[in-house]
Amino acid sequence: AYIDAGDADTSIPAQAVQRLAKLSRIFRAKRIAAGALTLASPEVKFVLKDNDRNNNPTDVQAYTLLEANALVEEFMLLANVTVGKKILRHYPTLAILRRHPSPNRSMFEGLISKAKTCRQFEIDISTSKTLADSLNASVDPSDPYVNKLLRILATRCMSPAQYFGSGDVRPQEWHHYGLAAPVYTHFTSPIRRYADVCVHRLLAASLGVQSLPTRLSSRRVLSDLAANMNRRHRSAQLAGRGSVQLHTLLFFAGDGDGETNGGGGGGAKSGKEEDAYVLDVDTSTQRLPSFTVMVPRYGIEGRVQITSAMIPGGVNDPHLVRDAHRHCIQYNGTNSSSANAKQTSFTKIQVFDKVRVNIWVKHTHDGTRELILDLVTPQFGVVPAVAVLCVEEPDTKMQPVPSSNKKKKKSKRQKTK
Repeated sequence: AYIDAGDADTSIPAQAVQRLAKLSRIFRAKRIAAGALTLASPEVKFVLKDNDRNNNPTDVQAYTLLEANALVEEFMLLANVTVGKKILRHYPTLAILRRHPSPNRSMFEGLISKAKTCRQFEIDISTSKTLADSLNASVDPSDPYVNKLLRILATRCMSPAQYFGSGDVRPQEWHHYGLAAPVYTHFTSPIRRYADVCVHRLLAASLGVQSLPTRLSSRRVLSDLAANMNRRHRSAQLAGRGSVQLHTLLFFAGDGDGETNGGGGGGAKSGKEEDAYVLDVDTSTQRLPSFTVMVPRYGIEGRVQITSAMIPGGVNDPHLVRDAHRHCIQYNGTNSSSANAKQTSFTKIQVFDKVRVNIWVKHTHDGTRELILDLVTPQFGVVPAVAVLCVEEPDTKMQPVPSSNKKKKKSKRQKTK
């Protein structure tokens, strides 16, 4: 809802915020018209248990963005752009800026092919404006999340933004692709980013408030500083992902006793059923067929391996087709049935398809725990489709966990939260 919608507060502070909201909409419209991108990420937040010394999470929730968030964002972007231009005028070779390189077509080839083949969406990356327009047009009326999924995947096709010294990079390469800004820096968060602290010092010197520190007067020092900040930023991202992975595991570990893997049985398998979306399908004939999924409710991502137990004739069944051009795995066979012998069965798993998974924690005898996703639907033929995967960092290789020999109880469908 808009800040000034409904019965508006007539107090002076409220009216001031309402005017800021109107200005922020104008700023945002101008950025979008210039080609700024609206991207997405599967970020979640955890609700921690009160009075628990271990701070175990009791719930996982998606971030809810309000217009107040957009208001603050627009003025932060404006401040960053304005300060970047100011320090650049006073220190043409010593300004600490942030750039986002334009992607090349090879980085987007996979996504362009998947969008066109699987959903008939046309993704145009000629400019940031054409990419933004094509993402806006790529909408499935029956499933709004598909558009967010496209934006998440588009983000991953791009190079990360980087800090740099203005004297080390040609002016033609200063452009920030995602924000459609010719000059950009980080100024608004000095309490959590060292780059902002340096920019504050540059701004103070350019305003004559204080002299520029000696360290920031050297291009060589600035170059090393920018490289180190880029490394630290990447490390912070990995640490954040690791924290999310750990708390997600703790959340599901508290849902039940799980099942022990290996040699001696274990407790009853429990978990939560949720919808998931197919991100990628591995159609190589040199490996077992598999596909990667994302669970929006919990921000979980991992690879599902299709095992022989999931296919009536095993993974070498001639009716199992791995179609690289259509980005799908499909089964088209004839199954025996007491009601109708030789009943035709057709199952297809394609990129952007919605599937149903059960999420639970597997306990091993060495004391470790692993987050497991079982494929609930669709099923291949008459054999229940069960797959197991480890949730790991997206940048690391994911290894399948051997499926349990115990008979899996069919889970009841739950409504997606």
